[in-house]
Amino acid sequence: MFTIGDFARHGRVSVRMLRHYDATGLLRPAHVDPASGYRYYTAAQLARLNRIIALKDLGFTLQQVRDIVEEKVGAEELRGMLRLRQAELETAMAAAAAWLVQVEARLRAIESEGHMPTNDVVIKSVPAVRVAELTATAASFGPEDIGPVIGPLYDELFRRLEAAGITPTGPGVAYYEDAPEGGGRISVHAAVQVSAPPQDGAFRIHDLPSLDQAATIVHRGSMDTVLPTAQTLARWIDANGYESTGYPREINLECPADRDDWVTELQAPVTRS
Repeated sequence: MFTIGDFARHGRVSVRMLRHYDATGLLRPAHVDPASGYRYYTAAQLARLNRIIALKDLGFTLQQVRDIVEEKVGAEELRGMLRLRQAELETAMAAAAAWLVQVEARLRAIESEGHMPTNDVVIKSVPAVRVAELTATAASFGPEDIGPVIGPLYDELFRRLEAAGITPTGPGVAYYEDAPEGGGRISVHAAVQVSAPPQDGAFRIHDLPSLDQAATIVHRGSMDTVLPTAQTLARWIDANGYESTGYPREINLECPADRDDWVTELQAPVTRS
């Protein structure tokens, strides 16, 4: 038998944790000396300890762990619990990966401070264009809120266009407005150029107004990394005597399967200060 200290070392856990598992009945010592109160464990109990730690690390509550290791949960129910936890972990990993991308974009924006482009930004007029679009609301203009809205919105738009027999005639145009309900919410418009009569139905077809003046810049790469490009555009606008009059439009010039190869033009409506 092992003392509680030896068993903790072999199990790579703390003595405090073993005492807690004893108190909750999750892992009782094999023997307790009636005179000294010392706890003793056997090597065979390492198997139960390993299962407890593994299930705990997967995020199960101690009650769920107890039910599983004591075989109060059937095989099918356990399989379902593990699949659900797997899906939750995959979702958390995807969210963490997306967060890391935004951290990298923010760092690149910081690194680019003080580096003013000389010819990356072009002032031009943008003609009106007919688009089909779907609209939804995002909680904010932050990438963590826009991304989960704009992607599915485009997927649904293209599905509905195909069902209606309408083929896009030009690039996608994403544009944004302050939502009517306020609170920092954003109306997200996922649009694509079409040549079809105006309509309101499964999607809206209308003419997106022209822009008399737009400060434009081309972003190369995933829109998850657009922040440095967008802030370069903002600094140019401020340094060259212009004022922004709305959110930049995003024109999807090239959208291959690899998002890192995307080419997107940002068109920020501006006026002279």
